[in-house]
Amino acid sequence: MSVYSKRFAHSTANMIKSLQFKPLARSWGFATALVLGLACLSPQAKAAPRIPTQPTEVLERLPMRPTDTTARALAALRAEVRQSAASAPGNPDAAIRLAEQYFDLALARGDPRYVGYADAVIKPFAQADSAPLWAMRGQLLQYRHGFDGALASFAAAIKLDPSFASAHAWRGAIFLVQADYGAAAAECAALGRLGRTALFGACTGLAQAYSGHLERALSHFQHALKATDNPGNRLWLLTRTGEVEAWLGRPARAEAAYRQALALGQEDGYLLAAWNDFLLDQKRPAEVVQGLAAWESSDGLLLRLALAEKQLALPKAAVHAQVLQDRFAAAKLRGDTTHRAEEARFLLHIKNDVPQALQIAVANYAVQREPRDARILLEAALAAADAKAAKPVLDWLSSSGFEDAQLRQLAKAMSQLPTKGTP
Repeated sequence: MSVYSKRFAHSTANMIKSLQFKPLARSWGFATALVLGLACLSPQAKAAPRIPTQPTEVLERLPMRPTDTTARALAALRAEVRQSAASAPGNPDAAIRLAEQYFDLALARGDPRYVGYADAVIKPFAQADSAPLWAMRGQLLQYRHGFDGALASFAAAIKLDPSFASAHAWRGAIFLVQADYGAAAAECAALGRLGRTALFGACTGLAQAYSGHLERALSHFQHALKATDNPGNRLWLLTRTGEVEAWLGRPARAEAAYRQALALGQEDGYLLAAWNDFLLDQKRPAEVVQGLAAWESSDGLLLRLALAEKQLALPKAAVHAQVLQDRFAAAKLRGDTTHRAEEARFLLHIKNDVPQALQIAVANYAVQREPRDARILLEAALAAADAKAAKPVLDWLSSSGFEDAQLRQLAKAMSQLPTKGTP
């Protein structure tokens, strides 16, 4: 999903582990990084992919910093899985813990390879029936936009364990991405009944924000912040506070919230995407270039870097634009449609391909309907002078009451255009 997000889609990025919300991994959800070899492919590529001749051949090593404890943690979890397979072959608990670690890395680093690893880890337990396993299946399904299957998986987890709060949180996240606020509110209420104060505040706050009640949303976020000292919870709540303050047209307050989230020192792709979008909107591209220099492996963050470089007329802008184009082409070859919002943004603001940007933005909004998805569709429709294409977003703005000065300005401009057919 949001960016996500990818995000509740690309949005709830740090709050489902230990009963915290995490974002639905977005088309970014901003967060679809490709294997470097695939990134070199394009529809015109003629060279066939190389197939290793030996099972021990190393094609690529995952980026791990020398001081990073992740590699050691993964090694320990993999050893635990092997030991469990020998001593208790039907018990999925160790596999679930490893899959969760892989999934967390996919969200934090914007690298979908980890989702594939998580899939492989739990595959041997296809017939197993446990709430955590169903929840893990749901997370992997929603990452690939299999929302119906994900909702069913989380429902299965809740049926087995009615107190499984994170399953309600994920269902609420999916409903919010789909703009089904009534269904989302029901999941939020379930979290309240379970006594999950931080989760309830986060879920209800975001539902209020998307429904146009921004001040109420901030109140819920502040209440939730007071109820938790968990760094992941606080990062998510502060990030969303920054977004809402920006929607309210209060950039100083938005920046203060974002900087509090950044000061927590946690690696989080959604926070970086939201913060750098804010900097781009504030006409501060130099700070984006400085902050994202080490994040080229994440498509969503590389997109923001390339946007900033283009604004500054830096030589690397063309290089990064080509890398992004190759990655999007590789995704198409794989049938990957989880990054349409980013691709539409790339086509509109970097390639100046308005018709293709609009086509992809329309397709994206049919699946996920968060504010960022609405914005790129409005921008593309306005560039194409196509009021009909923007109608789903205009209808949503009218029915939801969502308030954001930029979206409202775009909507006003759209209302002055004649209606015509979409490309």
